[in-house]
Amino acid sequence: MTIKESILKTLEDINGLANASEIYKHIVNKGYYEFGAKNPTAIVSAMLGEFIKNGDSRIKRSKTSGETYKYYLSKIEKTVLIEQLASDLEPDKIKPKKNDYQERDLHKLLSSFLKNTNTYSKTIFHEQSSNSKDNHQKWIHPDVVGIQFLNLQSKINQTFLKAINRLDTFKISSFEIKREINSDYELKKTFFQAVSNSSWANYGYLVAFEISDSLSEEMERLNQSFGIGIIQLKSNPYESKILFSAKYKDLDFKTIDKLCKINKDFEKFIEQIEKLMTASDKYYKSTEKELDEFCDNYFLNDTEIEEYCKEKFIPKN
Repeated sequence: MTIKESILKTLEDINGLANASEIYKHIVNKGYYEFGAKNPTAIVSAMLGEFIKNGDSRIKRSKTSGETYKYYLSKIEKTVLIEQLASDLEPDKIKPKKNDYQERDLHKLLSSFLKNTNTYSKTIFHEQSSNSKDNHQKWIHPDVVGIQFLNLQSKINQTFLKAINRLDTFKISSFEIKREINSDYELKKTFFQAVSNSSWANYGYLVAFEISDSLSEEMERLNQSFGIGIIQLKSNPYESKILFSAKYKDLDFKTIDKLCKINKDFEKFIEQIEKLMTASDKYYKSTEKELDEFCDNYFLNDTEIEEYCKEKFIPKN
């Protein structure tokens, strides 16, 4: 083998992240290549740098907490990124200051933004779930769930579409909400949480009130790799922006079933959807009103928004 071939073969064997020293040791242990130089690790490091510099699509790298690069094969990028983020999990470092807004104070802003797009949304309180004291619960539950129905004016079209496939008449979304995302670490940690919590939904979104402008490129990369959309909330919710759209995926009914079993709010949300989907024309309006009352409150006018933000210490942005 050439040095390049031995590096590629080693990364195939390791099937994960590895630095230049680890790659060199594996090459020697397997006898893939014989080094004659005094500093063979430097040669491997230089060759890895050449892969990246030349834009070779087979290899990618990631900077670790020790400020050193680790390399991996592009074809396992999703697996590597998830494992890397999972190993970095720590308790949330963002602490609200005195007289500062809480994360859940943002839910009403989001519900108002979603209502303006004809999406019904409901906060899911993980504290009310069975085994709610389990710290892993936050990697299962979405903060907010939403449903948007296909609005067809013609009754015959509504009946026709339902007869073909009821799944085509609505789309369910999952939302993970954060106060702020100011660093690459915070972005990856919260993004991974959104990936984990939205695996069951048609669309998954990470929502934040404050997002650093420097993270735009990394947000785009993560969005393209995992399909999770990103929304920046504004103190005026109608000025909120979808920075990156979520990619559609089929519903995962096994996970939906699991969430229904452990959380009554989520189960009730699914029940309300089913009732509206199966309601006859005679009862459709009353069933729709029942869903609206069950879901989160939203602002009725700008005065309400201003008073709420002032009361909750939510700054204008």
